[in-house]
Amino acid sequence: MSNTLALVLGLMLVGSIAVDVVLYGGEHLVFLGKKLYEFIEWLAFWR
Repeated sequence: MSNTLALVLGLMLVGSIAVDVVLYGGEHLVFLGKKLYEFIEWLAFWR
């Protein structure tokens, strides 16, 4: 992955999180964080 592509993807991710927080509040991020934690734990089990 080139630096330009990584920068663009990072900016898109940060921008989408910022739009979500402005429009809907931070509750979605808490839910997604919990699901990400569960997914990481599930992946660690299969390692």
